[in-house]
Amino acid sequence: MNTKQFAALPFRIRGKEIRVLLITTRKKRRWSVPKGWPIAGCEPPRTAEIEAYEEAGLIGRAKPKSVGRYIHHKRKRKIICEVELFPFEVSKREKQWPEKGQRDAIWISARRAARMVHKPQLRRLIQQFNRSKRREVISANKAAHTSEADNPTAASIKA
Repeated sequence: MNTKQFAALPFRIRGKEIRVLLITTRKKRRWSVPKGWPIAGCEPPRTAEIEAYEEAGLIGRAKPKSVGRYIHHKRKRKIICEVELFPFEVSKREKQWPEKGQRDAIWISARRAARMVHKPQLRRLIQQFNRSKRREVISANKAAHTSEADNPTAASIKA
């Protein structure tokens, strides 16, 4: 049986570093990302946001465009899931959430997160996201630095 799930790739930017939150799966305790079944009436990015909250207490916004897809086998039920992964920019983490205590969670660099996840396809998606997001952050930092250099008054006001 083939079916779909939707997942969040929780991230935040600290300086020039992209940090990702990984959670453990409930049964095998492997590092992964929040994911779940489609929710009636919800668009896929919204479903990813809900899963991020339920599984890790995360509040934020999923990007409308996915990073890609990976395959997940639910062996006990003999189901093959195609999981669509949405970048999820985290704004905060709640103190309480529905699945608190059922999973471990860790904030780590995207590079390290890619090494820690079990699924090779998920690993490649995290690496790809890290490369593209780093380019975006570097470009934004250069643009901000250039505009300050072009306008010394703006730079002195910030200081």
